[in-house]
Amino acid sequence: MRRWLQLIIIVALVLLADQLTKRYIVDHIQVGETRRVIPALSPLFQITHSQNVGAAFGFLPQAGDIFLIIALVIVVAMFIFYPRIPADAPITRIGMALVCGGALGNALDRLEYGHVIDFIHYQIPGVISNVSNLADHAIVFGVLLVLVESWRLDRRKPPTPEVQQPEA
Repeated sequence: MRRWLQLIIIVALVLLADQLTKRYIVDHIQVGETRRVIPALSPLFQITHSQNVGAAFGFLPQAGDIFLIIALVIVVAMFIFYPRIPADAPITRIGMALVCGGALGNALDRLEYGHVIDFIHYQIPGVISNVSNLADHAIVFGVLLVLVESWRLDRRKPPTPEVQQPEA
């Protein structure tokens, strides 16, 4: 029961933070408008209201509905898989909760607006410019947590002895 409560709380916190920040952006910043909240970090970091109809980085802009369905299927699959996470993998549970919260946050955007609201604008001039949101960050951080814990758990397993083949 405690594990399910942890999942629900993390998903709810991610959704709340994501949706509140997006609502603020929609209500206070015009699409395409940029605000430099920390002038010393501009242009490396700024707030830019953007609408993403595709996947990450605007990939496949015509497939927004497909990404909505994929996000919902992933969340359902993670809820089904969640009880099977071993007791010695608490970080994996947190990571999965972050991924679920982020996926649901972007899915809600697609349902409400027909696109995902992005606003966290990172830029390395001449190299990369990316606009994302808190849901995207939760997804990436969650996946990293799952990968790191998976690696950690694999390293703790004793090595399996090699089976020698008889010579012919």
